[in-house]
Amino acid sequence: MRSGDERSWVERAIWWQIYPLGFVGAEHEACAGASVAHRLGHLNGWLEYAVNLGASGILLGPIFASSTHGYDTIDYFRIDPRLGDDADFDEFIAAAHRRGLRVVLDGVFNHVGREYPAFQRAIAGGPGSPEASWFRLTWPAEASQKPDQEPDYATFEGHRQLVALNHDEPAVADHVARVMNHWLARGADGWRLDAAYAVPRSFWARVLPAIRARHPDAYIFGEVIHGDYAGFVRETGVDGVTQYELWKAIWSALNDRNLFELAWALERHNAMLESFMPQTFLGNHDVTRIASQLVDERHLAHALVILLTCGGVPSIYAGDEQAFRGIKEHRTGGDDAIRPAFPATPADLAPFGWPTYRLHQELIGLRRRHPWLYRARSRVTELHNTDLVLEAYHENDRLWVALNLADAPITRASPAPVAKLAGGGAVCRKGAATEITLPPHGWGIFEAE
Repeated sequence: MRSGDERSWVERAIWWQIYPLGFVGAEHEACAGASVAHRLGHLNGWLEYAVNLGASGILLGPIFASSTHGYDTIDYFRIDPRLGDDADFDEFIAAAHRRGLRVVLDGVFNHVGREYPAFQRAIAGGPGSPEASWFRLTWPAEASQKPDQEPDYATFEGHRQLVALNHDEPAVADHVARVMNHWLARGADGWRLDAAYAVPRSFWARVLPAIRARHPDAYIFGEVIHGDYAGFVRETGVDGVTQYELWKAIWSALNDRNLFELAWALERHNAMLESFMPQTFLGNHDVTRIASQLVDERHLAHALVILLTCGGVPSIYAGDEQAFRGIKEHRTGGDDAIRPAFPATPADLAPFGWPTYRLHQELIGLRRRHPWLYRARSRVTELHNTDLVLEAYHENDRLWVALNLADAPITRASPAPVAKLAGGGAVCRKGAATEITLPPHGWGIFEAE
């Protein structure tokens, strides 16, 4: 993202990600005819907590009417009644903006739920129905004689409750553009495009110019798991994509005590930064909590140090800043452990999570005092299986990061005279040389004197 761009505000963005249906303790399934439950207000009580953490925005999970988990949408223009209504949304946006927090919404535009009205009309109306072209339907040969026989249809990754849209249909592109512009006009600041990798790149290239024309300051990034990240950004027009490569390398390298893997991933990350700013993270609503993913809890700090000293747009998944545990399981209900309900207020959180919260505050504060880290490249200056020293740099700005995963202290040469900014390391001058010493499983962040 260029300096001076309408979306330059993203350069200082640090997201706190919320999965709202879980956060507020909503029912797992929507009940037809149920009255509106005004639960979005529960989030308002946590906005000061997010500000105190150091976040500059809320990355909000799905909030539109759906049948179950929010990713099976049935109405893109209606707030899920389990969360509230338009007035609750407006109040939440106003409360966030009063505190200087931006809000990015989750757009599920690859697929809809089976109860999506246009899908129900399409399968009821037969191959010639007006909305049949919205979906990739395969009708039985005798459909004209048996109009009540349901067609087969394309799904999202085999899930029969998630009906894939036909992204070659112009009406679908028009509909998605209307949805995106509608909620941006109501105060949202951007969109996360769910399962963006499953949608033809040409679809986003058709849709996004209509969004940029009306909302040039909106931040839009796509969920992409693997593949050619830079090519995806270039061919779609999104601002960035989710950096799953770095996410995996961080916890894998720490668990295996193989920092060569991390060094390789950071080289890959540097290459991405040449063309776009990735959305970086240690956790989200789809993966095992980082505190559960790591085999040694002493390395949670190391993971966070990496996240907050490398280039990109970082997010913290709500609860990770309190060292919440939770393992994702590949079964029905397997996301429940990583999408828990939160208490009424932050004061009701368990006491043992607050040291991790304060660590997040410290490192987020350091990043905000060094906003150039948004563009920072990483250069490894010393590397062993269980320790490394790397330089985070952009133009004339420099920080050095040292990590030790070993059971013994280490001493490494500093590439420049430095002073400690954070962590447990120590600096010692020996003539013209400078040494950094780290305790077992220690870390430190340093700046030039």
